[in-house]
Amino acid sequence: MTLHTTSYGDSGSRVVFCHGLFGQGRNWTQHARALAEQHRVLLVDMPNHGRSEWTDSIDYVTMADQVAELLDPADPVALVGHSMGAKAAMVLALRHPDLVERLVVVDMAPVAYANGSGFRGYIDAMLGMDLAPDASREDADAALRDAVPDPGVRAFLLQNLRRSPEGWSWQPNLELLRDELGTVSGWPAEAIAGLPPYAGPVLWVGGAESAYVKDEYAPAMEALFPRVRKVMIKGAGHWVHSEQPEVFREVLRRFVD
Repeated sequence: MTLHTTSYGDSGSRVVFCHGLFGQGRNWTQHARALAEQHRVLLVDMPNHGRSEWTDSIDYVTMADQVAELLDPADPVALVGHSMGAKAAMVLALRHPDLVERLVVVDMAPVAYANGSGFRGYIDAMLGMDLAPDASREDADAALRDAVPDPGVRAFLLQNLRRSPEGWSWQPNLELLRDELGTVSGWPAEAIAGLPPYAGPVLWVGGAESAYVKDEYAPAMEALFPRVRKVMIKGAGHWVHSEQPEVFREVLRRFVD
């Protein structure tokens, strides 16, 4: 399949961004434009998200290999992944280390999480919205407010809503994502068993108010990525790159430069 991508910058080393669940490449536009002064930046719409194609199933090995097809061992990249995209990026680095010069894992660990029910609630609310073709984005926001009271999360989800002459539609493959939340929340330990640890430098960035990066996950991270350095950003939760963009960008720039 072909993944939709957006490029910024004409020179320097390559930096590739993989977004998380319900995201799209353009979520990283602000950071991409800043880095494009010194780097060639590629924003990827992950499978079943944004303008990339939908698939019949989801697994992290396939997702990682699909992103790997965009890369060239003669031009290895700094690979940045958040949440779901971070798991795909970790699998990619383990399976194709020649493609990844360095890795940035944003608010995620190589473990299985048990919090898929919250995301299922988001998906059910998104699929349950019944918007008239002439409805406004304010109407869409109001329709989602009870199920998603956090205005920041609601605005993030509504970025996926698109209007066409036929009416409103969602860009992500929501039915598949709902069916495969166990896979998205999990970690493909069996699929990567036997692979050597990734030998390149790794930056592990977490939000200090997030539950996705905990001290108890450090052994799993260090076993697969022994050259890891962890940075926790104050005043940020799971979407650390949008909640503290200036701090995150400075940390990222120092690592990829």
